[in-house]
Amino acid sequence: MEIHFNQERWQQIEKDYTLWWEGKLERPLIKAVVKAAYAPDRKKPDVPLLSMQNCNCLEYSPEELIDALDYELCQCEFLGDSFPMINMAAFGPGVLAGFCGARLDNSTGSVWYFPKEKLSIDQINVKYDPNNIWAQRIKDIYRAGKERWGNLVLMSMPDLGGVQDILAILLGNEEYMFALYDEPEEVFRVQKQIRSAFIEAYEDLESVLGPDHPGYSDWSGLYSKKRSYIFQDDFAYMISPEMFEEFALNDMKELKREFPNVMYHLDGVGNLNHLDMLLDHTDIQAYQWVYGAGQPSARHWMDVYDKLHGCGKNMEIIGSIEDFSLIAEKNAKGLFYHFLIDDKEGTAKRDEAYKDCLNDYHIIERSRRKEAEDLLKKWL
Repeated sequence: MEIHFNQERWQQIEKDYTLWWEGKLERPLIKAVVKAAYAPDRKKPDVPLLSMQNCNCLEYSPEELIDALDYELCQCEFLGDSFPMINMAAFGPGVLAGFCGARLDNSTGSVWYFPKEKLSIDQINVKYDPNNIWAQRIKDIYRAGKERWGNLVLMSMPDLGGVQDILAILLGNEEYMFALYDEPEEVFRVQKQIRSAFIEAYEDLESVLGPDHPGYSDWSGLYSKKRSYIFQDDFAYMISPEMFEEFALNDMKELKREFPNVMYHLDGVGNLNHLDMLLDHTDIQAYQWVYGAGQPSARHWMDVYDKLHGCGKNMEIIGSIEDFSLIAEKNAKGLFYHFLIDDKEGTAKRDEAYKDCLNDYHIIERSRRKEAEDLLKKWL
């Protein structure tokens, strides 16, 4: 069995997403992937799907991992603006820290990175190592995927993390807070090293994917034909707008120069304090507002979406189909929304916590497929 996608559809994906990035698409982008839509024609490989739970299991060859992913992709149906993609966020958030020597720990089923030894900020030096075990593993998987699929399947960039988030991993949150006050010059020094490592890692991975790759994506699942990434600064939740301006804003400006298309991961109500500054002082085109656990759902944050829309920004909607529909009724242009329609057994929902390469952070039950298709018919 082959993957149910072709180059003609890739051409349409490129056209529509390019218009979206340019602010010229007069409708929302909606990705909907149907899991197990087609019956397999071969035996299931005895290899797990690459995920945070098993990304450090080196006993499986890259070719075996790709074969297991191919088995699943061949059963998928790609509706709306969706496309075949392998999400390399399976190596966890902040993998850049791992590329620079931090220790990977997935004993909880999720990946976290920790420094191999406790160092003060004046002792920390950050440099990307292209021969690092995890950098090599990802590149080997890319090579195996290109050998298997050519340019039919997009393999995303891993979750490199934000500059401040990487420094918080290497130094510790509390120690980082003290360093902002006590050793600002050392903070600037290490931040500059992290920015350089970020670009070096991205370009190294990009060189393996090659110019014939379908395009770019990341853990958000948003496509771009031009170089793109999702920026973030979760650490900024803990600092004032004044400190954000001093210690974080420059990172965004410097990195944005390297990326024509950028979405910003605005995580938690504390980060809303920095939104005006980002809107006023950067040319980031899109925002992903994540209100956080325990907060009202997306439809209750219309003031945030209205502000972004008023500034001419695109935005990803995180929430239910009902949330998206209510927001789209007011302003549909510039929205991005995606979800996975689960199989009848609910496999994706059951394994959601492990974040495998084909899963999505919004999963709907198979029984709601018609509802999802009606949403696509209305907006696409």
